[in-house]
Amino acid sequence: MTVDVLALVVAGVLLLGALAAAVVDAPKLPGAAVAVPGGLLVAALGFVTWSQAWDTVLEVAPTVGFLVVILLLSDLADREGLFSWSAAVTARRAGRSPQGLLVRVVALSAVVTAVLSLDATVVLLTPVVLATAARMRVPARPHAYAAGHLSNSASLLMPVSNLTNLLAFAATGLTFLHFTALMAAPWVVAVLVEYLVLRRLFRADLRVQVGEPVRDVPPPPVLALVVVGLTVVGFGVASLTDVAPVWPALAGVLVLAGKQLARRTTRPVELLRAANLPFALFVFGLAVVVLALQVNGLERLLTAVLPAGDDLLALLGVAAVAAVVANLLNNLPATLALLPAAAAGGTPTLLAVLIGVNVGPNLTYVGSLANLLWRRVFAATGEPSPSAARFSLVGLATVPLTLVLATVALWAALQV
Repeated sequence: MTVDVLALVVAGVLLLGALAAAVVDAPKLPGAAVAVPGGLLVAALGFVTWSQAWDTVLEVAPTVGFLVVILLLSDLADREGLFSWSAAVTARRAGRSPQGLLVRVVALSAVVTAVLSLDATVVLLTPVVLATAARMRVPARPHAYAAGHLSNSASLLMPVSNLTNLLAFAATGLTFLHFTALMAAPWVVAVLVEYLVLRRLFRADLRVQVGEPVRDVPPPPVLALVVVGLTVVGFGVASLTDVAPVWPALAGVLVLAGKQLARRTTRPVELLRAANLPFALFVFGLAVVVLALQVNGLERLLTAVLPAGDDLLALLGVAAVAAVVANLLNNLPATLALLPAAAAGGTPTLLAVLIGVNVGPNLTYVGSLANLLWRRVFAATGEPSPSAARFSLVGLATVPLTLVLATVALWAALQV
């Protein structure tokens, strides 16, 4: 594989432009408006062949399709009141204890992220958490950071928890249940470490007594709870029968959408907006741009840098490299770039990469799109968002320890 400096520079500029557009997310210039032309441009310039570009689009299409469906399911569950009900129950059980509220927000964020993906935690749960803190008259920072951090680090559990997991899942050769079993220990460790470190960092905020305990809880959204629960069960059953996980998720969407459309509590245009098709196009374009980086020298570099082997030191090195690349490129293009090199190392290497690209992004705002969405949630609710320096200082306290201990847990799970 030769190194084409011009191709690397052009593709690198296009990648940065696409990410910048995704960060700003202006209506007149969404991320897809840069990523899709960028993908076409690298093919037109010959940095990748049209055949390679098309094969890449086909390869990520099932993953992108599932992402669209899970975004719809999350939005429909939110419209049923799932997130506001969950937050109200969480707050009522916390009583007058801010520490009790934090542990319950951590648990709720971890479960929502694992089951409905990190997007649901950032976009749908975080605003409810902020509103709940304001209602209880306690500092919002510990609970907001818990939701933000757990949207990344708690996405280790299932293939459906994060787009990065979905992209790597097929390459692991694992079933849905086997993947989840191997990542259960790293997930538990990551959640516990995040909670303990955040509790220590924000101990002053957590001493502020609850001003107004939550006593009123809306009726439980029974249909949403049943549908989401059965969807998760469906993921496991589908894995055993070689059925794609998109089908149980789509069944859940059809049930909730059918009810809401029949009762006119939602409209088709709102469902289309919730599916976020521009983001799907963004992922397609980004995949082709990253492919241009890979075939023109990046893949060779990453292959040389990634440690070989499945012993503990090698897995720690892989996770560290993946975390660094995620904070340089953003974790989505980092995953696309690392997959070919990681696949050559086998399943342990791929899973260690996922720890790096899912836990590592908590170090900087640019580390993941979830971080950037989390920051925008503050603006939408009127709360001042943490500065980049503040965000990274909190990340420095959580990321290295979480990364190491989660990787150790992965290594232990692989021995079993």
